[in-house]
Amino acid sequence: MNDPQLKKIKLKIHGMHCASCEVLVERKLGKIPGIEKVQVNHANGKAELVCTGSPDIEVLNDLVRDDGYTITSWSDRSNGMDRIDKNTVIDYLQMAFIVLVLVAVYYFLKHLNILPEFSLSQHMSYGVIFLIGLFAAVSSCIAVVGGLLLALATKYNEANPGLTGVQKFKPHIYFNIGRIAGYTIFGAIIGALGSVLTLSPRANGYLMVFVSIVMLILGFQLLNLFPGLRRFTPKMPKFISHKIHEMSDKDNKSTPFIFGSLTFFLPCGFTQALQLYVLAVGDWKIGALTMFTFALGTMPALVSLSALASFAKGAFQKHFLRVAGVMIVLLSVFNINNGLALAGYNVDFTAIFSGASNSTLANESSAPIVDGKQIVKMVASGYTYTPNVFTVVAGIPVEWEIDGGNASGCGRVLVMPTLGISKYLLGDGQITTIEFTPTETGSIPFNCSMGMMTKGSEFNVIQNSAGIIGAQVENSPNSTGSVCDATTGACANAQKLHIEVSAEKGVYPSTFTAKKGVPVELTIDDKTPLSGCMSIWVIPKYGITIPMNGTITKNIFVPTETGVVNITCSMGTILARINVTN
Repeated sequence: MNDPQLKKIKLKIHGMHCASCEVLVERKLGKIPGIEKVQVNHANGKAELVCTGSPDIEVLNDLVRDDGYTITSWSDRSNGMDRIDKNTVIDYLQMAFIVLVLVAVYYFLKHLNILPEFSLSQHMSYGVIFLIGLFAAVSSCIAVVGGLLLALATKYNEANPGLTGVQKFKPHIYFNIGRIAGYTIFGAIIGALGSVLTLSPRANGYLMVFVSIVMLILGFQLLNLFPGLRRFTPKMPKFISHKIHEMSDKDNKSTPFIFGSLTFFLPCGFTQALQLYVLAVGDWKIGALTMFTFALGTMPALVSLSALASFAKGAFQKHFLRVAGVMIVLLSVFNINNGLALAGYNVDFTAIFSGASNSTLANESSAPIVDGKQIVKMVASGYTYTPNVFTVVAGIPVEWEIDGGNASGCGRVLVMPTLGISKYLLGDGQITTIEFTPTETGSIPFNCSMGMMTKGSEFNVIQNSAGIIGAQVENSPNSTGSVCDATTGACANAQKLHIEVSAEKGVYPSTFTAKKGVPVELTIDDKTPLSGCMSIWVIPKYGITIPMNGTITKNIFVPTETGVVNITCSMGTILARINVTN
């Protein structure tokens, strides 16, 4: 600021809650003659203007009032205006009421078995994602995206006078088509990127917790809680948003489509949280479907932008965003449990909402000792373990019998991170058996490969104070059904199949032919650890689980019948096929 005629003025912007607010206010104030530069920070509400004179505060307020903001001079920021940025007792009572209603509705629907797991996870309902899109459409995210859409439509109509009403609507159609296409493509790219991250299942659990915390901070912002946390919210550089808006002045019929797709990079806490979620899931198909569904959720508001402007303001916007904020907070808390379970910890925050502790929520069972073995039985149905907590004695072998015929999704794969055990649960009435010997007292948590089953599932290992002598057994938690020499691992006349998994080739090759009755030695060269549902592969036909941890593994089995043997991820997505012939 070398020009002596320019001065710097500091203002206070009340009512901001996210990075989109910054862009919206900066673009509106930047259009006023005499204002050369605007810099806004939503974390502290400060706006710094570089201008040739002193702008009229009332004129500035007229520009932003309809968007829910109020502007005062920086010196007057505490002169009775702090109440705008602080919640009242009524506000907190409304939040508490919304929490009670949403939790009651959730547990009622869950009791009727018509609601999927309410969690930001691999099994996250696309209905919930669509709902998040609707919430985003009534936040300041839509103000930024909608402003770009209106600018493009105006430019198009000015360059093409004499258009009919239907023709004037074309930019809106192209913009929304481009937005949906862009979100789908970029979502797939982020999902594919996540699939090649060098993350172990435990590290992936930590990443899911981080995603949940980002969502939690976003919910706090919408509820105007803990404003100091705003500075920790990750966001795109603002110059990208401004550059996209400035480029929209170009007169081209394809411009609405192009800029619709580029809105993927505009600042929106909801979008960024889902982008992190897709990265953590690590599946390009889920990434594409997630962002496609989210874009569909925002589309009704964008298509009816003029109608939206008449009701998505004032009291309606305030109450709608409050409901959205509470739902996002609940969603985040539920999902933190998933990430912690996947990382190998049993902490159940959801007990807060049901008024129970871990011990009262758990369906606990003590293991009887038969012939020197502790016999444990469990049923995995849907996304629930029954019972899910067991008390066993240290030093005594455990024989764990699991009826997993009705388990859903990743619930078909059980993992015990601290013991390094993974097991595919057989169907068709077959019982899966896992044997291990607990050597130390404490907790041994278990869950599915994505941490989505009953929270708090664990073995509580207690001391062998009675001096019980256990049976002598050979532990083999991950038996592959080998028919080869147990000492050397050599397989006579084995059919040797080799898969390479890398960022360059993906899963290559993905189709094989093998003969019935002849041992198959399947070698998988995993050149980079995978995450999400890709962290554990499964051969369901033969109950084989294959942890993908960046090593070379050999898996041996005998195909007992002709047909196709699928190799899938833990969620059932087919990755490779073996055609078994006579």
